[in-house]
Amino acid sequence: MSKMNNPPHPAQVLKELWLDEINYTVTNLAVKLDVSRQTMSNFLNCKMNISPEFAIKLAKAFNTTPSHWLSMQMEYDLWQIQKNQTNTKKLLKKVQIIFPITL
Repeated sequence: MSKMNNPPHPAQVLKELWLDEINYTVTNLAVKLDVSRQTMSNFLNCKMNISPEFAIKLAKAFNTTPSHWLSMQMEYDLWQIQKNQTNTKKLLKKVQIIFPITL
């Protein structure tokens, strides 16, 4: 596995690249993306992961692709798990090698 730097949560990217420019409220964004205000708030406060459905909505609203958002989420999630070696060791403690060829 390659070593990642601390990737930002997708909501941080959204805020820095777009939301600072358009000055929308949580409620405005929720309406535009057809999600609840609570869902939008959870996302913007980095308390929610992006689902494929949410990625599709973000992609349409911000003229990007769903894979762009899902990729950011995956990088963030992997880094969160791997940043602490104790967590990684605990996660892998009982995992056994099935196929011994390294890719």
